[in-house]
Amino acid sequence: MWYIFAILGGLIIGALTAWLLFNSKLNSQMKERLDEVEAIKRDKLLEVKEKFLNKKAELEKEVAARNQKIQQNENRLKQKEMQLNQRHDELMHKLSEADAVRENLEGQMAIIDEKKEELDKLQSQERDRLEAISGLSAEEAKTHLIDSLKEEAKTEAAAYINDIMDDARMTANKEAKRIVIQTIQRIGTETAIENSVTVFHIDNEDIKGRIIGREGRNIRALEAACGVEIVVDDTPEAIVISAFDPVRREIARLALHQLVADGRIHPARIEEVVAKVEKQVEEEIIETGKRTTIDLGIHGMHPELIRIIGKMKYRSSYGQNLLQHARETANLCAVMAAELGLNPKKAKRAGLLHDIGKVPDEETEMAHAEYGMHLAEKYKEKPDICNAIGAHHEEIEMESLIAPIVQICDAISGARPGARREIVEAYIKRLNDLEKIALSYPGVTKTYAIQAGRELRVIVGADKIDDKQTEQLSAEIAEKIQNEMTYPGQVKITVIRETRAVNYAR
Repeated sequence: MWYIFAILGGLIIGALTAWLLFNSKLNSQMKERLDEVEAIKRDKLLEVKEKFLNKKAELEKEVAARNQKIQQNENRLKQKEMQLNQRHDELMHKLSEADAVRENLEGQMAIIDEKKEELDKLQSQERDRLEAISGLSAEEAKTHLIDSLKEEAKTEAAAYINDIMDDARMTANKEAKRIVIQTIQRIGTETAIENSVTVFHIDNEDIKGRIIGREGRNIRALEAACGVEIVVDDTPEAIVISAFDPVRREIARLALHQLVADGRIHPARIEEVVAKVEKQVEEEIIETGKRTTIDLGIHGMHPELIRIIGKMKYRSSYGQNLLQHARETANLCAVMAAELGLNPKKAKRAGLLHDIGKVPDEETEMAHAEYGMHLAEKYKEKPDICNAIGAHHEEIEMESLIAPIVQICDAISGARPGARREIVEAYIKRLNDLEKIALSYPGVTKTYAIQAGRELRVIVGADKIDDKQTEQLSAEIAEKIQNEMTYPGQVKITVIRETRAVNYAR
């Protein structure tokens, strides 16, 4: 029995011992947990304290920076206040000086008014004294002076008018002839025969009848299609094509050539051939313009300007082909511009385009130089080139150095010997008429027309005309030539008076 109690007692003691051990272990674990919590608590407090100190430091820095800015702004305001006070003092000083100057000026103005009154009194006294000495009042003296000035002005005006009239007499007829010739060539009225007709040669007279057709229907169809007049007369082996427009004449000539070569001549065939030839001529015009610009080294030109350049091939002035004249002028301009240190490409371009106003697609009342300038501006040419085109006959003012170069080279190309052709009979007659006009004046012994009729040398007798009369004679001959003759360019009249003293030694 006691054994059982011993076992139970042992179990109870063991249980108590285990419980005590467990309790002590639990207490130790709780203590460790509390220590950990305390440690964590301390760490968190330290962390919060550190963050707080950092925030406090940052806030202190911001406050310090703001205080510094405030201090700087206060310093600037104090400085500006000092500057404003200084300016205020300066302005007050200047105002005081201005008041002093104004008072001084008012005093001087008062003195000037007094001097002016004294001067008026002196002028009045001098006027009275002059009137007493001259016996004329001021109004009478003024009237007398005005009358004398009027007479002097009239004399000077008369002399000036005489000079203008003399200059006009020397140039008016020449300018009028130039304008009339250009108008005739562009409008198509009263043109010279060599400029308005083309002769088409045929092999036999039977072809004339076929060209005329039954009741003239073929020739009427050809005239209507080409816009020309075809003259079939008694001239052997020739048909005359008459029209002002050279392109139309060329189309009619080529159409006739194809019709005669083909042998089929009737209105429908005529219209077909003319349409074909018109297309061919238009293509040839464009090709001629392109070839011309390529030969001259000119690039970037508007296609319409190239077509106008090609049309120059069919125009002439005094027998000089217009395209050849434009090419020659372009080359001369390039050479002259290069010699003067200017841009030769621009000069060459302006020289080529200077006469494009002579081949208009529409009728215009503008001078050909101005119309050419209008075309160049329309197709985006540069202003100095447009000005050179418009100013080469001085219709407008020259604005660049290229303009006088184009004017000079145009004159050189047109006036050079051989540039412009004339009929031989008309040329010889013009030379004889020049010499006869000069011989009709008394005192003239010999006359010589030289330089292709551009100069007339007149020899007078020294015993019949003195030096003063030679000048008058030269002017009279020039005026008579202008009034009675038609000629290209200008004629220079040189009167030569020679005095000879002859003796013999024996």
